[in-house]
Amino acid sequence: MTFVLLFGPQAVGKMTVGKELAALTGFRLFHNHMTIEPLYAIFGDARETWRLSNAFRRAIFEAAAESVA
Repeated sequence: MTFVLLFGPQAVGKMTVGKELAALTGFRLFHNHMTIEPLYAIFGDARETWRLSNAFRRAIFEAAAESVA
């Protein structure tokens, strides 16, 4: 499995680059909106949104790492 991490300040084009990279390479794109938006719709800008988002991301990356081990 190839892992590419894009990081930087808000609104600099990380998702745009990620989408293009996925289109060119066939890589899968996992972006922060995939965990934040559903939780934000339920909890708003509350502590639970960020706690659960972090927990989901950790679980997803741990499962991905285990799947190739």
